[in-house]
Amino acid sequence: MSVAGDGLPPLRDVIERHGIGAKKSLGQNFLLDLNLTRKIARAAGALDDRTIVEIGPGPGGLTRALLMEGAKRIIAIERDARCLSALEEISAAYPGRLKIESGDALAVDWMSLIDGAHPVTIAANLPYNIASLLLVGWLETEPWPPWFDRMTLMFQREVAERIVAVPRTKAYGRLSVLAQWRTEVRIVLNLPREAFTPPPKVASAVVDFRPIAAPTPACRAATLARVTGAAFGQRRKMLRSSLKQLTPMAELLLREAGIDPQRRAEDLSVAEFANLAAILDRSEWERA
Repeated sequence: MSVAGDGLPPLRDVIERHGIGAKKSLGQNFLLDLNLTRKIARAAGALDDRTIVEIGPGPGGLTRALLMEGAKRIIAIERDARCLSALEEISAAYPGRLKIESGDALAVDWMSLIDGAHPVTIAANLPYNIASLLLVGWLETEPWPPWFDRMTLMFQREVAERIVAVPRTKAYGRLSVLAQWRTEVRIVLNLPREAFTPPPKVASAVVDFRPIAAPTPACRAATLARVTGAAFGQRRKMLRSSLKQLTPMAELLLREAGIDPQRRAEDLSVAEFANLAAILDRSEWERA
């Protein structure tokens, strides 16, 4: 049997031996090319001093790449019990450097998981069916700055484009505003659908996030979510109409923020949305 650059069997052999066929219900698409997974690992920066939290490692393609690139320690969260024995083999090859947690990433207590580890990078080929939910949860972490200091995550290309989209584009929306208010974000790698087994219907992209310690304008993330939810929920309407579900004084709120009430959600910058949220916070606090 041939071996990969880390002395372990090729991933195709691992998948066949352990009977790990990709499950659509778990959002699984496996990336088997070690050269590509090592590119993703390198995109996460220097790893030798940090703990990596990996979501959905599957048979361990990215896990192995992260370890080969020098990750000090990985905490891997895997829901699919079929993958655990394959991950245990990696753990045995890298003693003390891989901790495997069996469970659902949507139910994890992150602070308990990392147990004071610092610095922490989240690096993952995220399961497509929960990728946005996980990302929003991390971006809405309180208190801020968060428990992680970097995220290097793979998404469907369409989701990645929404994350980095700018105003006055079709892709610009709630996810763009939240991500760009709290992090410095950029797409660092594009991958064709053919790189995966089985090939998904769309291409993928790796996005790098660097938390901004003190996002400006300052506001509550929960309020920003409410404002963007109302505005983009009716994106074709003028803001004076779409924001009425937040406050009966929507037009007054907009004028206080220096925003023409006839503008639409896609016209506002990230800073303008955050300023709106800050003013709404203040007005609700004053009325309380």
